[in-house]
Order: sequence, then structure tokens, then C-alpha cells
Amino acid sequence: MSKPDAGPRVAALVGPYLSGKTSLLEEILRQCEAIDRKGTVKDGNMVGDGAPEARARHMSTEMNIVSTTYLGEEWTFIDCPGSIDLLQDAHNGALIADAAVVVCEPGRDRALIVAPILKYLDQHAIPHLIFVNKMDGVEASVAETLEALQSLSDSPLVLREIPMRDGDDVTGHVDLVSERAFRWQEGKPSELIELPETVRDREEAARTELLESLADFDDTLLEQLLEDVIPPTDEVYEHLTRVLQEGRVVPVFFGSAEHGNGVRRLLKALRHEAPGANVTAQRLGEPTNGEAAARVFKTVHAGHAGKLSFARVWCGELSDGMATSQGRISGLQRAFGQKMEKTAKAGPGSVVALGRMDDVATGDLVSASGGASGMDWPAPITPLFSMAVHAADRGDEVKLSTALAKVMEEDPSVSRDHNPDTGEMLLWGQGEMHLLIAIDKMKNKFNIGVEGHRPQVPYKETIRKPASQHARHKKQSGGSGEFGDVHIDIKPLPRGDGFAFADTISGGVVPKQYIPAVEAGIKEYLSRGPLGFPVVDVAVTLTDGQYHNVDSSDMAFRKAAQQAMREGMPNCNPVLLEPICKVTVSLPSEFTSRIQRLVSGRRGQILGFDAKPGWAGWDEVEVQLPQSEMHDLVIELRSMTMGVGTFDWEFDHLQELQGKEAEQVVQARAAAVQ
Repeated sequence: MSKPDAGPRVAALVGPYLSGKTSLLEEILRQCEAIDRKGTVKDGNMVGDGAPEARARHMSTEMNIVSTTYLGEEWTFIDCPGSIDLLQDAHNGALIADAAVVVCEPGRDRALIVAPILKYLDQHAIPHLIFVNKMDGVEASVAETLEALQSLSDSPLVLREIPMRDGDDVTGHVDLVSERAFRWQEGKPSELIELPETVRDREEAARTELLESLADFDDTLLEQLLEDVIPPTDEVYEHLTRVLQEGRVVPVFFGSAEHGNGVRRLLKALRHEAPGANVTAQRLGEPTNGEAAARVFKTVHAGHAGKLSFARVWCGELSDGMATSQGRISGLQRAFGQKMEKTAKAGPGSVVALGRMDDVATGDLVSASGGASGMDWPAPITPLFSMAVHAADRGDEVKLSTALAKVMEEDPSVSRDHNPDTGEMLLWGQGEMHLLIAIDKMKNKFNIGVEGHRPQVPYKETIRKPASQHARHKKQSGGSGEFGDVHIDIKPLPRGDGFAFADTISGGVVPKQYIPAVEAGIKEYLSRGPLGFPVVDVAVTLTDGQYHNVDSSDMAFRKAAQQAMREGMPNCNPVLLEPICKVTVSLPSEFTSRIQRLVSGRRGQILGFDAKPGWAGWDEVEVQLPQSEMHDLVIELRSMTMGVGTFDWEFDHLQELQGKEAEQVVQARAAAVQ
């Protein structure tokens, strides 16, 4: 395959928290001569991670987008957050990239936390390389790391280099294609040296393994190997370029971003082997010719600069002031971390920020006429954790709605809804830290204080036995009075049947025009039963009553019905109902045995488990859990699975709750509504 067309290309840096992605970005920029010296997380002077939320936590909390050049070629590097809570940004950044660099730490025990991002890259056929960082550590082992990572990857991994050691320290690497040896030098380009005899046997064995892996995808290369013909170096590079661009093989490099080791080799591999924008657009099903078209992959609200929609141009040319079907582009800018630089035009492959396009959302395809079509943008990650939120100053509720809308634009994996049973506004995300970052953003960017707390559980109540009740509402205070008299039968319904109303009135003892008012009064009462919660699964029949020609009215019969329910319901043996959720837990098989303790400790029940389809070495466990036990489930699950366990859930049914737990719930409800 020929070398990728010269043109702007994009590489996404992805990987788990603390793997060193942001440090790698700093070293890449230094070697691209875009910065004179590297910043550090400790000093907070890096190109990326400039947001207050990132600085406060010493971690990336959103994409760091940097456009620069390397050896005269345009590149955009997207440093994606590593926290599992912020995986949405990593997904969106990797999806539009020509290649992803998976940054991980060495060691078998650290490999597991790379599984979610590797699976995403495999599922979407995104070409990717692996950079094993922090290889300057004494315990670092390429072989162990490779073996552990291979068990997590659907695609075969191939070593592109092997380490040279001085005792326990890694001092350099041997390139398996060129068969040249390089000694690392702190902050300087590696020194080319003679291949040491001590590593020659290892180099030959590793190179043979590399070629055999490539031969699985090329019959000509396979024939050469069978005939003991050594393929030319240029042909090997062509094979590597082809299989990387087709997503068939994952090259593995290593080094130390902090000390600048191995990074130049990684950059050269990207330069020579990563596909161009045209190939990426074809892979995604995006437009490659015709009118100008660009895909928005990130939205940012940048204070006085307004809304910025970061987009990758697939075809045509965008220009400042250009009219599109979604509005006029009010400024084009290229990003260098927190700094923005205006530009007049942007062609295929470029990543630019489109200014003030209020009607454009993340995932939209911006085009001149709206006629261009492309891929279906993936749905956001399913939320797992919620908080009830409200403005610290009750007068800021309108501002809160506006701020929430902007936060959700910036991060589509954040969502909100209103719980009609509890009256709370719920903010949903991937975990507690995720939502705390969102709350901090509303304070820092939109100047609104937000308070969050654990949401109420939407308990319900029902009855166990029937009862009949008579009630009369009579009020006389001069002039027209109020009079309504009803006899009702209350009885339980099967679980899930909701509410039913009927009447057996005959002889006009309750005129027909007042019967709807009786039903309305009953429904109003059912919003809060004798235990303090909404009542479900009951049937009420109006059987008899009386009226007054002058004093009866809709209001009087509604009040009479409420009084009858209020007096009759306590005689029906009311019982508390708690919502039960069906939960599908996904986790590595080595942790499956721990699920029993987690579920039983939360009053749950295991229904069964099986291997997770398409995930080697993973299980899916079906369980039922009370919703009251779901709030921090994701926190405990991640704690016991090195951060990679997750789950899907849905409401399943309502179940009676009795005993001490029920008493505590009812008492807490009574105290809350006083």
C-alpha cells in the first residue's frame, strides 16, 4: 500500500487514567517543536488540562485538542480523558481519528483496565497502535504486557521493537523491521548503535514472529517465508501499513513519555502508516466528495467566545462566514489546547472549531446545503449514576436549566430528567465523579451554584384487602353551601394493573355530572396514600350517595371522595412497594465469583450468568436488585473489578417491602413532608 496522502491527519491518545497520555502529548509537542519545554501535571503548566476542573483534580476532564505540524505535515492530536467516567469523550475523539494510540502501563495487572477502550476500537474497526508507557521502571516487562493485552484484543498484536537492557533497566530498543538498535538518551533523540550480540537471538526470534503474523494476511509474504526468502525492508513496511489501515493488526511500541524515550519512533510510525482522512471517511461511511461536509465530534461553551463546535472536515472546504443548512459559520479556529487561532479556511482532514452554530449538536454533519449524508452517530453511553440537583439559590432555577443544557451539549453522556413521583430533577452520568465535574462546570463556567444529593427512591404503596367507606362533605357558612355524600368500595388489584374506577349508581342518587368529580377526587388522594406514597393497583367503585339541589357541586363531591379515601384506605391493610430493577452486570470472569457477595449485601438475587457475547474472558450476570440499593452500585462494582465492570439496568416490577426496612422508609417519608 502506498504512503498515505499528504494532508491533515488526526491521532487520538486514549487509555486509562494515570497511563501518561497527557505527558505523552507534551513530549509529542516538544518533538514536533511546537513547545520549547514540557509542562507537568504537578505544575499545571501543560498545553492541555487547562480547565479548573482538570487542575483541581490533576487529571484530564475533557478532550485536549492540539493542531500542529510534524516534519512539515499537519497533525491534530486529541488527548482523551482516561477516567472510565469520562469515556464518552474518548469514544468521540477516537471515532473521527485516523488512528488511535492506546497508552497503557506495563504489567499483567495493569492490562485489564485497557479492555473497554480496546473493545471499542475493535468494534468500530478503528486502526490503533499500542504505546506501553513508563518502560523505564524496573518491573517493566514487554512480554508479559503483550501477553496480557492480547487476551483482551480481538485483533492480533505484533511487537515492532524489543527492549535492550542494562541489568534491570531498559536502556533502548531494537527496531524489528529495520533491525537497527537505538540507545535512549534523556530528552534527546535516541543514539543509533551496533546491534548488541546479547540481543541478536531475541531480535531474530521476535522478527520472525512479526513476519509470520503479517504472513497471515498476505500469501506472497507467506510463500517467501516458507522458501526462507527474507523480504526487503520496504516490503515489510508496506505490509505493516496495509494491515494497520485495514485494522487487522495492532503494532506495539514502548517507551517513556516522561523522559522522551521511544516517542520519536511512535511518531514516525504514525506518519508513515496511519491512514489519511479520505480512507477514514470511507471506513466511517462519511462523504468523500461533493459539497463541503464536516462532522461535529465535540461541543464547548467557551465563555465570551460563545459556543464552539469542533468538527473534522471530510470533503470540500469550510470558510469563515460560510452559510450552511444549520446556520452561518461565525468564525473558524484551530485549537492548541486552551489557545485558539483564527483561520480563514479548512479543507479535508482538518479539525477546526466552528463558531456560534447554536443549532448544531455533537454528532451532527454540517454541510453547505444539508444534502450530504454520512454515518449514524453512535448513541451516548447509557447513564449509571444519578444525583438530585437544584440551584443553591432558588431564584436561579431558570439559570440552572440553561446551564444544564450547555453541560449536556458538551458531554452527551450527561442527561437529566424529572421524576414525577418525587418531584426531583435528576442529573445522570457515569459515576459520582462525573456528576461532580458537571456541577463544578456549572459553577466555574456558568456562574451558578448547584447542590446535589442522593435521589429519593420512587416507592409506591398498595392495599391487601377490600373495604367499604361512607363519607359526607357538608359545609354551610351562609348563602350556598357545599354538600356531597358518597359510598365507595375499595379493593386491591393484581400487581401492575394500576387504577380502575367504576360506578353502580342507579336512580340518580348521585347525578351523572358529579361522577367524574368523584373519580377526580379519588385520583388526587392516590398521589399520597396512608403511608405517604403514591397508591397503585387499586379499584374504587362508587356504589351510592346523596346530593342537594342547591349545595351540591363538583367541588363538594371531589372533597367527599377524598374524605372517603382518607378514612377508608387505612382499613385496607396498606403495604409499601419498592421498585425492583433487572440488572445485567458485565465483568471479567476472574471477578465473577465476587458478585454473590455484592448482590446479597444489597438484598438482591442472582438469576444466572453466562459468557458475555463477543468478549473473551468476560461474563454477564443477570440479577435483580431493589432500586434503593442501586445508587452507588457502579462505585462498588468498579472498585472490585479494577474499574472496568459495568452494567445495564431497567425497571422490572414492584415488590412488597415489610419489616424494619419498610418502617424506616415510612418514618423518613413522614419526617420529610412535615
